Amino acid sequence: MKNKKYFFFDIDGTLTDKQTGIIVPSARETLTKLQENGHFVALCSGRAQYKARIILKELGLSNMVCCGGGGIVIDDVIIKNEPLDNNKVRALIKECEANDIGYLITKDDTEKVYRKDDLFMEQSGGRYEPTQYIVDKELDVNNVNTIYKAYVSVKPEDEHLLPSLQNIGHLRFVPQYLIIQHDKKDKGIIETMKLLNADIKDVVVFGDDTNDLIMFDERWTSIAMGNATDNKLKEKANYVTDTSVNDGVMKACQHFGWI
Repeated sequence: MKNKKYFFFDIDGTLTDKQTGIIVPSARETLTKLQENGHFVALCSGRAQYKARIILKELGLSNMVCCGGGGIVIDDVIIKNEPLDNNKVRALIKECEANDIGYLITKDDTEKVYRKDDLFMEQSGGRYEPTQYIVDKELDVNNVNTIYKAYVSVKPEDEHLLPSLQNIGHLRFVPQYLIIQHDKKDKGIIETMKLLNADIKDVVVFGDDTNDLIMFDERWTSIAMGNATDNKLKEKANYVTDTSVNDGVMKACQHFGWI
């Protein structure tokens, strides 16, 4: 197909109404049309593979970059699902323990999280998503071989207590805690394009939040939603479309003639 494009869509606030979490009907329709027109369509999310796959199936897609760039799925096959660097996580947890900052870790690609005490719950009130909490009073990250994500109940003004944060990917969506995860969506996209033997200049990304800045690369086309929460995202974008709920995804694709 001549002029085939490779689309990578953020989920929350891009394909969905951020207030309700419901997929915008016109966005769903647009993704279907893009595939019918021969384009490659994928999600690009910070969500864990197990969680992002729910939306993947709901949208009728089979490709995604997930786990903030640490995971890749092509044609429904998990190509990669990379845990965090153990040494970096252990250094961070050591600082948390020294400063009485609560934390949780995930050992696998599920909604299970592990904690050794109630500190995280007392300080943050718990995660803002479905979670299976497992208490292990003998939990020692030095004995855990794989950690996919961690959650640290540190307030923004106290982040200086954890200098190891500068060495590991982290995002904050709520004031109560940080999510420790991969922050390399761009690298996940580039790796996917290599696997597909496709030219990165044909990549098109859609995003709306600060964590999408990393995938707005000058080597490809970047589209910011009108509801983008970070002005830097709009400044870095090649094109700013309407809000997600006002058919922003569809309008952008129509503007460029992709549908």
